[in-house]
Amino acid sequence: MSATRGSEARLPGATDRVLPSTRVLSIVIIPFLLAAFVLLYFWPSADDTARLFAWRITPGFTSMMLAAVYLGGAYFFLRVTVERRWHRVAGGFIAVGSFATLMGIATVLHWDRFIHSNVAFWVWATLYFITPFLVFAVWLVNRQVAGPPDVDDLLLSDGTAIGIGIFGIVAVGTCLFLFLLPKAAIAVWPWPLTELTARVVGAIFALGEAGLGAFADRRWSSARILFQVEGFMLLLIGIAAIRGHGDFDPTRPLTWVFVVGFAVLVLGSTVVYLRMEGLSRGRAVPDRP
Repeated sequence: MSATRGSEARLPGATDRVLPSTRVLSIVIIPFLLAAFVLLYFWPSADDTARLFAWRITPGFTSMMLAAVYLGGAYFFLRVTVERRWHRVAGGFIAVGSFATLMGIATVLHWDRFIHSNVAFWVWATLYFITPFLVFAVWLVNRQVAGPPDVDDLLLSDGTAIGIGIFGIVAVGTCLFLFLLPKAAIAVWPWPLTELTARVVGAIFALGEAGLGAFADRRWSSARILFQVEGFMLLLIGIAAIRGHGDFDPTRPLTWVFVVGFAVLVLGSTVVYLRMEGLSRGRAVPDRP
């Protein structure tokens, strides 16, 4: 894989900064994500989620997968609170907004499946009925100060950008299948689903649409934090798959597609990240005479 540099100068007045409203929203969201991660990852059983969470989740792997997403989200929003350049985090907001929107829709569609007597449900419902609007709002406002690439930006190669974009397409397609055709998904999916959990898992795959951004913005600085977020999620999902290996049905072809696809994603993402970080560090070292 090779990398090139940007060729477009920054426009005057494009400050490319993270606005205060974006930081405030991120700070507010983080505690809820951390709390959900702890509950779902360390108490993932159906009985525990029925007692502590918004609804009874089965099997445990689904709980832990959702928890992994929440911790990845907490890391993302933590980076937003300290990041100075908007383009370095901008690519995650549409994906997060889509995820939250689908979770809100799933809540309405399966209202009767939730445990309304649990405080966690009302926190859940409030967040997913409000958060999508707030996330898209700060994205719309903050993108007004986004700037074009600098002349010395390190860019992903064409092949790498296309590969990331294809991953985004596959993720969006999987999301639509799970969310729009949950009964069909239940019949073939690697682990047991209900219509609600099919749509929740579909919302998780919606986060992969961040990969589509590589078609339009090839800056490594735009992708770097998103790769780190993905790394957190994949590590935790991998551990969850080991813990909940009994939840998978080895007789279903999609089980092996999931295993192979997961391994390819982990390997490919690791190679790209290490390669680009190496190139970035190499450029930071002055040439010797």
